[in-house]
Amino acid sequence: MKRYEIESLLKNFLLFFLLLEFLVSVIVWQQFNDEKRNLNNQIQTKMKLCSYSMKCDDFSLDFVPLPKGKEMNHLYADSGLYSYFKVPTVDQYMMQVILEKEKYEVEVESIRDNLLFDMLMFSIFIMIVSFLFSLYALKPLKKALNLNEEFVKDILHDFNTPISSMVINFKLLKKESGENKKIHRLENNIETILTLQKNLQTFLKGISTQKEPFELLDLLQRRVQYFTVLHPNILYFLEVKQITLNSNIDAFTRIVDNILSNAGKYNINNGTVNIFMEGSTLVVQDSGIGIKDPSKIFKRFYKEQDRGIGIGMHIVHKLCIELSVKITVESQEKVGTKVMLDLAEVIVK
Repeated sequence: MKRYEIESLLKNFLLFFLLLEFLVSVIVWQQFNDEKRNLNNQIQTKMKLCSYSMKCDDFSLDFVPLPKGKEMNHLYADSGLYSYFKVPTVDQYMMQVILEKEKYEVEVESIRDNLLFDMLMFSIFIMIVSFLFSLYALKPLKKALNLNEEFVKDILHDFNTPISSMVINFKLLKKESGENKKIHRLENNIETILTLQKNLQTFLKGISTQKEPFELLDLLQRRVQYFTVLHPNILYFLEVKQITLNSNIDAFTRIVDNILSNAGKYNINNGTVNIFMEGSTLVVQDSGIGIKDPSKIFKRFYKEQDRGIGIGMHIVHKLCIELSVKITVESQEKVGTKVMLDLAEVIVK
């Protein structure tokens, strides 16, 4: 089960479970109050019988004047439960029938424990029902997502043949006519399409966990050279020392490509892209149009421009999590964007 499916399942489960649990809690609380009220009525009845028979195993007796503000045949709960009853042939004193506080609390605790046990059984049942209902609710969504993924996979597969054909023909054309700027631009465009294709494959399948050592500077030089041809009106400045990383080179290249691509696409004419290190952090800073809401750029399909489909930075974030690279973004409209990659976990020391 994929991460977004697990997230949807958990959200549905929590929604159903918490709602039903709240309803059960209200019912149990009402039941507790009803049973406590019934207990008090039973105690009052027993006290009345005790006042008639004087056989009071559970109660203690006392004869006192009726206090002011107190009524006969009424149950009071101060420091224990007690009630006053009239004594035949005696007008000055009342019989006080008393139930000790400890005995009353034992009865109340017994009611509470029984209800809590019932509630626990109900909660387990509700948990199972909520989980099964969540699975059932997820089925149509999962089916629709699977159909969508199969469609995208078929499209990506169909792209392979024409793209491979174009790559081969460009190489043959280059061999026949020699170096040509137009052919080189077309080759870069083909590489852009291949990058987009790899992004979609990553979006659908995830990445390999295989790691290998590689030089960061060498990788950045190759990618900067590629984007310099793709965006000739942008100046790229690379100031990075030779550092060895131990990570998945394909995934890391995809991270760099997406960041540099955005820095070029959303830059101003004759803008700049500065690539440098701050301690163990790789920084890519551009002079572009900036981002309105940087907190949303990692969300799937979020975009602020008409260009693109809004999955580039989502994939970058996903890959960074997989590679243990912390990514942060700072941006200001009409000033530029600063993307920071903390490489502390992948630098070979």
